[in-house]
Amino acid sequence: MSRETLVEMTRNLVAHGAADTMEYAEDIVRVPASAYTDPDVFETEKRQIFRRLPLMVAPSCELANVGDFKAMDICGVPLLLSRQKDGSMGAFLNMCTHRGNPLAAGCGNASRFTCGYHGWTFKADGDLIGVADSKDFGPIDKSQHCLTKFPVYESAGLIWVTLDPHSKLSIADYLCGYDDLLKAFEFEGWTLFAQRTLPGPNWKTAYDGYLDFYHLPVLHKDTFGADFYNRANYFAFGPHQRLSTPSKFAIKVSGDDDQQLDLEALADDDLPQEVLVQGVWTIFPHISIASFYGGGQRGAMISQLFPGEKVGESFTTQFYVMENQPETPEQVQAAHDQFNFLEIVVRDEDYATGKRQQQALASGLMKEVLFGRNEKGGQVFHQWVERLVNASDDDLMAIFAGEQRQAAE
Repeated sequence: MSRETLVEMTRNLVAHGAADTMEYAEDIVRVPASAYTDPDVFETEKRQIFRRLPLMVAPSCELANVGDFKAMDICGVPLLLSRQKDGSMGAFLNMCTHRGNPLAAGCGNASRFTCGYHGWTFKADGDLIGVADSKDFGPIDKSQHCLTKFPVYESAGLIWVTLDPHSKLSIADYLCGYDDLLKAFEFEGWTLFAQRTLPGPNWKTAYDGYLDFYHLPVLHKDTFGADFYNRANYFAFGPHQRLSTPSKFAIKVSGDDDQQLDLEALADDDLPQEVLVQGVWTIFPHISIASFYGGGQRGAMISQLFPGEKVGESFTTQFYVMENQPETPEQVQAAHDQFNFLEIVVRDEDYATGKRQQQALASGLMKEVLFGRNEKGGQVFHQWVERLVNASDDDLMAIFAGEQRQAAE
């Protein structure tokens, strides 16, 4: 079923490419400039979106082995991920249940976590197994002082966590079947080649750039080129979107050779896997995935965006994942070259522009920003932000139960 959906999307792109057309939104949409600059709006978004909705916190290959862990802070919530003995993923509040001291920092491998403040010890599954000098401390029921667990879901080689331990929203429902399509990337079994974190402007200013191709031949004329495509069709699964350019052709890269594929001439069964996942895939509210090649093999950059401490700040972790670990020095260098090129594109072009835009909007002298009929991705994104910020917890369950039913149909 997933391949059928991907083929259907590809045929849509091919038909529009042959006709030199694209799908348009119904009208131009106006978004208040204060949506990017108001500190109160920013704090509400962190609370209602990032601390309440499922977030893609790591590619599975970042925590591939039993005992692998990762500690991170998301909008003030300390999170601890830990690969369990049975291969499943555990997600915990990274706070000792004695005084709240974080148990772990960074990444590593451990079968247990010992608090550096008073020595309380927890298993990797969150169970409290040791209270230092327990006779002196006094009697407690250790089973009632285990680490707080967060809802966690792993699918398509990606890990999602909801930073509300009491959330009743099904993460699978929230994804609206989108994770079944993401399985086409075949991330399960891939390797994490490199990662880095870049500072950016307001999280929505930064995310807007992942949601249109309109800017590509202008902003990226010195990197992608002034003749790069600037049109995109949009495919929505709830708030999650894929954007890809309407074209009869695709570029299939094999080794050092570029071969242009005429997709009209190929039967559905002959469409290569990399063609079916071309374009940019976004996972609301903060993930972008795009395929690239480096070292003569398939790779992808997964961009993970989070709000910063202030309204005009964000940070993005870029994960460069590859189908196989590069082996020769030439392959390793080629992969580094590709990843470094993408850093220039995002840091020096996208985010540098976003920071200038953010500073200008902060003047308060522009009341609205515009999203054209050819910028449907940004329109849909901001509409979902507004809808979900204003939704109650019960509303969320109803919204995504309905979206899941609609996706199944």
